[in-house]
Amino acid sequence: MIRKICIVTGTRAEWGLLSSLAELIQDEEGFQLQIIATNMHLSQRYGMTCKEIEAAGFKIDFRVPMEAEGDEAADTVKSMSAAMAGFADAFRELNPDLVVVLGDRYEILVAVSAALIFRIPVAHIHGGEITEGAYDDAIRHAITKMSQLHFTATEAYRQRVIQMGEQPGNVYHVGSIGVDNITRVPLMSKAETEDSLGGFRLDKQTILVTYHPVTLGEETPEEQIEALLLALDEVKALKVIFTMPNSDTGNRVIAQKIADWCIRNQDRAVWFDSLGLKRYLSVLKYIGAVVGNSSSGIIEVPSFGIPTLDIGDRQKGRIAAKSVIHCTSGHADIAENLRKILNGIPCDSMNPYYKADTAKQIFGVIKNSRPEVIKHFYDIR
Repeated sequence: MIRKICIVTGTRAEWGLLSSLAELIQDEEGFQLQIIATNMHLSQRYGMTCKEIEAAGFKIDFRVPMEAEGDEAADTVKSMSAAMAGFADAFRELNPDLVVVLGDRYEILVAVSAALIFRIPVAHIHGGEITEGAYDDAIRHAITKMSQLHFTATEAYRQRVIQMGEQPGNVYHVGSIGVDNITRVPLMSKAETEDSLGGFRLDKQTILVTYHPVTLGEETPEEQIEALLLALDEVKALKVIFTMPNSDTGNRVIAQKIADWCIRNQDRAVWFDSLGLKRYLSVLKYIGAVVGNSSSGIIEVPSFGIPTLDIGDRQKGRIAAKSVIHCTSGHADIAENLRKILNGIPCDSMNPYYKADTAKQIFGVIKNSRPEVIKHFYDIR
């Protein structure tokens, strides 16, 4: 009997992580890969990255639109409501044997909630982590409690998932699938990478900036991004590549401020809606540092031997390599640390998220598991 394994994906970054697992499922006899694309993948605002999925040779089996009219809290919740109806249609039509999700985003919470009602087992990647500055933190833990299989990036995260009552035999420390991708994806040469960026030149005084809304922060999104841009104004020797924020509440003012700043600083700055997996990893090979508050700066970037400047509380609580520098969201603190990056910071640290063959480990468990929907709470004695 063919087993139908359904991957749900809503963002460019998430699909970049999941694509290697999708390849393994698609190539395995006796398995049928299903892909549900939703949220940012289906939005012109975020580059219609569903096209990247199809260009890589994958079929999207169902699309669940959920674009919000705005980016206030009510808009986000209304988009979740639309997604719930869409996932009802998707699961009724596709009838998967297992749903695979990664991370902590609100569209994934909707997908897993629908799978629960449909009695479809869920495999969750990257559970057990802590990010105190965003509502993603609560979403991640909620997804854990609705999932049957768990694949964590460190042993400490595995223990935390068990602490939440999950059976130890269903919780696997496999490392980070994003770090695994670094060893698998053939990177572009420096010249090819620069050509793909429209001729933007890369060197060790170039930084890559990704800044998302801090959804549980006291500062407004406008205040958050203005502090970073003011700091960049003070450190004019740095060249800057921006990738635009995700679709969290408050994203639009951040995106507009970034675009306006890049227009004013065309001699040293450029922005992209999405770099895509291969181009993103290739850029990391040739620049000096990553700046912002994305999980990639904590998890993947240390493997390139360059520093990460992690700003504010969005990633607070995540295990980090020694190459990750934490600073407040105040512009003076950001500027001080940007100057340190400009002067060169030696990085010689192990990546705590590395474990060989992460995607193969995950698929190996999926191949040999038939998880039951009904779970039994594991009490720590």
